[in-house]
Amino acid sequence: MVGHVVRAMRAAGVERIIVVVGHGAEAVQNEIAGVEFAVQHEQKGTGHAVMAALPVLGEWDGPVLVSSGDTPLMTAEALARLIEAQKSSAAHSVIATVRRQDPTGYGRIIWESGKYSGIIEEKDASPEQRLLNEVCVSVYAFHGPALASALPKLSTDNAQGEYYLTDVPLITAQAGGEVITEMFDDETLFAGVNDRAQLAEAAMVLKRRVNRRHMLNGVTILDPEATYIGIDVDIAPDAVIYPGTQLEGVTKIETGAKIGPHTRIVDCEIKAGATVQNSVVLNSVVGENAKVGPFSYLRANAQLESDVKVGAFVEVKNSQVGVKSSLAHLSYIGDATIGAKVNVGAGVITANYDGYLKHRTVIGESAFIGSNTTLIAPADVGADAFVAAGSTVSKPVAAGAFAMTRPELTIKDDWVARYRARKQAEKERLRSDSK
Repeated sequence: MVGHVVRAMRAAGVERIIVVVGHGAEAVQNEIAGVEFAVQHEQKGTGHAVMAALPVLGEWDGPVLVSSGDTPLMTAEALARLIEAQKSSAAHSVIATVRRQDPTGYGRIIWESGKYSGIIEEKDASPEQRLLNEVCVSVYAFHGPALASALPKLSTDNAQGEYYLTDVPLITAQAGGEVITEMFDDETLFAGVNDRAQLAEAAMVLKRRVNRRHMLNGVTILDPEATYIGIDVDIAPDAVIYPGTQLEGVTKIETGAKIGPHTRIVDCEIKAGATVQNSVVLNSVVGENAKVGPFSYLRANAQLESDVKVGAFVEVKNSQVGVKSSLAHLSYIGDATIGAKVNVGAGVITANYDGYLKHRTVIGESAFIGSNTTLIAPADVGADAFVAAGSTVSKPVAAGAFAMTRPELTIKDDWVARYRARKQAEKERLRSDSK
């Protein structure tokens, strides 16, 4: 959630971003990059959190945006509007507000004779005040010096016994500064997350927002409600996303690609015209017009060149597969380099691990690997080589060579009838002995 807030602030042009951390500080610091941190050693309220940030900020004669970290739906446009409101009005405090149908949990904006009179937190509010529906959403644009001057004047004389940031606008008003509110029509923009139910609601709003952006950009999403696309995913126009698809991380989908249904792709590049169906693809590249699936698993830097076929129940790990090669069914290709136009039959395995070390397999261009073959690395297969089905290859096969390790086929005519007669006789003897 903090990452979404940081992203919005960056996009709004904020010059310095200071994240206040306390409980779980190390975990947050490890997750968020490119920001400054301030530590709030004791959690004594929102005003106290901003007090902790002031020494890091130092003197700042300009707008200071302050936001809670649990508002992941906030946009750069909303923040930019708040900054502009502060600059254009020269107000000491600008408070972002919305009207909520259910204002429960939010501080209410108090007006007296049309003039701002303060923010009352719900726990301190009277029954009449709790009926008010214009609420503070814990996002502000302050004039830097006015904020620094007001913070030391905060007190803990309230129901929570905390330093409320909501008291700062009133303190600045009492000192002669101007306080204004900036009301936003979309109440979801600043929705806070306090439990897992609200987290799911926020995720749904964000999902719809992201999906709509892609569809307006020319991406076909057949069922937006059943499609989950991460905020960093880049999809080109004319790509098609089928239901049940999850696109995560820094993933790029090029034009004409068809993804899904029921496919998960994380931190991948899917080239133009490729198809990935009912599969999982992690940290990999799928080349132009390549076909993956159904039920394929690509991971750990699998790289498919153009027109490659990876079919049903095939796993590819840390391997490169050349142009127009085919791995059609039921195979495991790990730590391998496969040239162009190679045919890999069903049930082929690259035995890449000897119990201690991983070894690499290299298969040359236009080689043929028959079904149910095991290639025990490092046993390379040269270009145009032919490995017969059912072979176990434990040493190099030269270019153009033929390799086969299966024993000679034995056929015995009329064997089945003799076998059945013998077994029936044994069965009858056992019955007789038991009597």
